[in-house]
Amino acid sequence: MPAPEVPPPRLDLRSGPQRVFAHLLVSNAVVSVINYTVWFAVTFWVFLETRSVFATGMIAGIFVVATAATGIWFGSLVDNHHKRSVMQTSALVSAGIYGVCLAVYLLTPASAFSDVASWQLWVFVVLCMAGVVAGNPRGIALPTLVTLLVPADLRDRANGLVGTVTGTSMLVTSVISGVLVASGGMLHVLLLALVVLAASVLHLAGVRVPETRVVPTGGTGADAAPVGGVDLRGTWRLVRGVPGLVPLIAFSCFNNLIGGGFMALMDAYGLSLVSVQVWGLLWGGLSAVMIVGGLLVARVGLGSRPVRLLLLVNVVSWTVTVLFPLAHSVVTLTVAMVVFMLLMPFAEAAEQTVLQRVVPYERQGRVFGFAQSVEQSAAPVTAFLVGPITQFLVVPFMTDGAGAAAIGGWFGTGQTRAIALVFVVTGLVGLAATLLALVSPQYRALAASYARAATTVDVTADVTADVTADPTGGEAGDQLPLHTGDARP
Repeated sequence: MPAPEVPPPRLDLRSGPQRVFAHLLVSNAVVSVINYTVWFAVTFWVFLETRSVFATGMIAGIFVVATAATGIWFGSLVDNHHKRSVMQTSALVSAGIYGVCLAVYLLTPASAFSDVASWQLWVFVVLCMAGVVAGNPRGIALPTLVTLLVPADLRDRANGLVGTVTGTSMLVTSVISGVLVASGGMLHVLLLALVVLAASVLHLAGVRVPETRVVPTGGTGADAAPVGGVDLRGTWRLVRGVPGLVPLIAFSCFNNLIGGGFMALMDAYGLSLVSVQVWGLLWGGLSAVMIVGGLLVARVGLGSRPVRLLLLVNVVSWTVTVLFPLAHSVVTLTVAMVVFMLLMPFAEAAEQTVLQRVVPYERQGRVFGFAQSVEQSAAPVTAFLVGPITQFLVVPFMTDGAGAAAIGGWFGTGQTRAIALVFVVTGLVGLAATLLALVSPQYRALAASYARAATTVDVTADVTADVTADPTGGEAGDQLPLHTGDARP
């Protein structure tokens, strides 16, 4: 007789440590929404005030530079302190900075914000982006909490939910940002941010995370680093010691290198096609697609070859990136974004699952922070350069220059079509790089490294869990060990 079919494992977010994870996931979702709302809103608002593509490119550049510069340090904070404390402090710091932003906004003459060369404008922008970046430690802490709270054979599904929340936060905020900017500029945005962050701090104060101790990661002897220090040497030694981990981070770094152009130009492109309200509502509608993608990951997982899946997702994403700008239409843009948003949770979950499998729990914050810093460090190159290059070279080239004469008859001319040309070129570069990666020996080595890690490495939090009957503040229950990893890929 055939063996009875074993049902696939499922997440249980109603009880135990996984319920704690659900509370943390909701908390991160709310805070991410409000932080990304500030980011999107200040980008929309600056473009509408100045009509400068250069300015939107600079805002994107400020974000990625700050993220790259702080990732390793934020990861060290996550490793050397209780995760909930890091998350609470992050929200409080963001709230304090937004309070300063509100004061600057109210005290600055409105005319100063319409001049792209105004120092008051850029002081305000930098402060707003500092508040957004102060929320980044939460994004580093959450994947480590997946390791702490979720069994090894369910982490890919939990990572799907994390990717969904992260991506959906960025999308839903477009709706909120568009409506708020249209109704009251940045005033309503900052007031809402202060209220939401205060509520999130109160909510998380009642959630008991079963983390009884923090494992110092500063090393010993000559390599020792103070608790809370960066310990870059030890982190780099660990990253190099995991076969295939450096190529994985390098591939994501290259993707961000060419993806920085989209950060700098996408809003300007969309706002040239539709109004700010429609643009915000469009991105809000796309959030439903992101949710579907994340739920698919949570239900079916990633399979035994997440590295291959990551590359295939990139092939599809870059292909649609090449195709959608060929027509001057919000319809083709929408179709392309539907495909991209459906696949994004698979790519995000794949990278997180690999790191959680091969990196010891007590080092995961630093490795996640290191990966974030290295991957984001490439994006400023294009984020800072693509805006000025597009504004001062590509736009004239496609308005009355050689490009307009050569392809303007069928491709179109002017600023919007210049941005479209930049998208096509960067998409072709990304597609070529991904196809080369699929046939490279580095890919085969990385896939083999993950397969070995899946059968030989037990990535487990070396702590005990204080499992509570009520994770929002009930009495402590029995001391139970955390779930351990297993041999399943």
